[in-house]
Amino acid sequence: MSTFKEIQGRNIRSYTTNPDNPLEGQMWYNQTQLKLKGVVASGAWSSSSPMAIAAYHVGGGGTPTAMFAAGGSFGSSDKTQTEEYNGTGWEAGGSIGTGRGEMGSAGTLTAGLIYGGYRVTPPASTKNETEEYNGTSWSEQNNLNTTRYSQGGFGTQTAAVYGSGFNPSGLVTDTEEYNGTSWSEGNNPAQARYDVGTGGTLTAGIIFGGGGATAPVVYANTELYDGTNWTAGPAMNTARQALGGSGTQTAAIGFGGRSTPTVAIAEQFDGTSWTEVGDLATARKSVNGNRSNTGNSAAIAVGGINTSSATVSLTEEWNFTANTITAGAFSSGGNSSDNYYGRNGYGTQTAGLQFGGTTGGGTTYNKTEEYNGTSWTGGGNLPGPRSATAAAGTQTAGMSNGGFVSPGNYTNSSLEYDGSSWTSLPNLAAPFSSGAGNGVLTSAIITNGDDRDGVQKYNGSSWSTAPNTPFSKTSLTGSGVGATSDDFLVAGGSLPATPAILATSHTYDGTNWTATPNLVLAREGQYQFGTTSSAIGAGGNKTAGTGDAQTDSQFWNGTTWATSPSLATARSNGARGGTTSAGLVCGGYPHDPSPPGQGIATEEFTPETTAVNIVDITTS
Repeated sequence: MSTFKEIQGRNIRSYTTNPDNPLEGQMWYNQTQLKLKGVVASGAWSSSSPMAIAAYHVGGGGTPTAMFAAGGSFGSSDKTQTEEYNGTGWEAGGSIGTGRGEMGSAGTLTAGLIYGGYRVTPPASTKNETEEYNGTSWSEQNNLNTTRYSQGGFGTQTAAVYGSGFNPSGLVTDTEEYNGTSWSEGNNPAQARYDVGTGGTLTAGIIFGGGGATAPVVYANTELYDGTNWTAGPAMNTARQALGGSGTQTAAIGFGGRSTPTVAIAEQFDGTSWTEVGDLATARKSVNGNRSNTGNSAAIAVGGINTSSATVSLTEEWNFTANTITAGAFSSGGNSSDNYYGRNGYGTQTAGLQFGGTTGGGTTYNKTEEYNGTSWTGGGNLPGPRSATAAAGTQTAGMSNGGFVSPGNYTNSSLEYDGSSWTSLPNLAAPFSSGAGNGVLTSAIITNGDDRDGVQKYNGSSWSTAPNTPFSKTSLTGSGVGATSDDFLVAGGSLPATPAILATSHTYDGTNWTATPNLVLAREGQYQFGTTSSAIGAGGNKTAGTGDAQTDSQFWNGTTWATSPSLATARSNGARGGTTSAGLVCGGYPHDPSPPGQGIATEEFTPETTAVNIVDITTS
């Protein structure tokens, strides 16, 4: 019998602990655990940031780290928005010319293509329009010869295919090929169907699954395209339609779909046969993929309709890798003792502070609470009740600035917290409430908020006014991050007098305000934490004058805003602190109506992590 050394050319090494940074296929003996260990690759789906707008039958293309999701439908309406995925979250892209879903799609983020489709907005209609994307905007091109809709389609912007489909006349068997300018007829596939999974290129394409002319007929068969002819391929294990697809003719993946009922099943194709692999976390139909031509080791599943018939914005990533991926997420922390909103706070995930606030009955309080990473305990009370203040600093060297002591009664007091008690600082230049604030005890900045003009800076001894052009008469509670008065980011807010919710975003360098790309979703009263180069804005209200707090979260990378993992509890106008590596939110105004006690909940943010997949090696 051959030994391991004779096969591999080396012995299995022995370690007291697992080695640092082991590689896929590496084996060793762990002396402490008395076990043979190794690194193996495996496949799994992990949750990622949701789309900004829930939709089904979106048109997708690109790679798992650079994808577009164009159009799509929700209820009895259609999207025109395009969202762009950067491997972590979704950013706003250019709008398509004709809002619709269930179109064919192909190409990449910077050279995308959508064609045909179905418009559910009354009066409903089948489309034949073709549009090309350059990564910024969509432009109209020559129409398909045959009007149709189906999730089908594959290839590139200059060499695409649309096979089969459906229109008011019934199932369409026609194949059309696009050369970057116009469509021409190709040979027809053997099976007429629609809502298929797809992958590959014009000369090496694949379609699988799909639906028949009448429900609940669904198919499992596969057909392969060589640029001229279709040939039969192996059938999937589970027949279904409205499934997502990605990959190549010899390395494809299909996921989700309707198979009576809607399923979460994912299958991989290796060019010879289909094999079931890890299921999606959420079963859904009318889901779409990125149609990448890079194989089946990585893919994106986005949008769709779940088993409760709800349209979802969910994004899941498929990775076949030697790493275990743990998605970024907000998780529950210790509850605070009081159900207040309008609190503010600062600090870190393990040393946080929140103070003041208002109850649902309108009573304002002076309580202070400190967080140690596990639980909240009472701290020194404010000298008087107040709410909607602007905060800055740390748990042991912080500030509470302005706020209201009763509705319409604003204060100009500024207070310092030393970790046990509050003392007075020089008064603000003007009273205010519901402004944004951040910085440190010796260099802080606030915006006046609550429909009052003004920006104020603190230098450690006195307050002065600063240019306030971007923030004329806005309310921005909690919506600001920054290290000092000369390093500040403010995004979102509201214009109470209008009323209107804002998506605008600006940075301040101590002299000038600079407009940056907008939030993906307009919000006011967000929990914003982090720095001016890496920040998260979580929750907040989407409609002025209502209690419609949301769970959405948005990430700022120093250049653009994109979606990020959502809060578990919808809320707005509460305390926050920490960084994008270890964030903290607590309290606030919960979505109305909401279960009792939501306003006391604490959530801690942890970003996505990867770890080498080390397993025990046995004889079984």
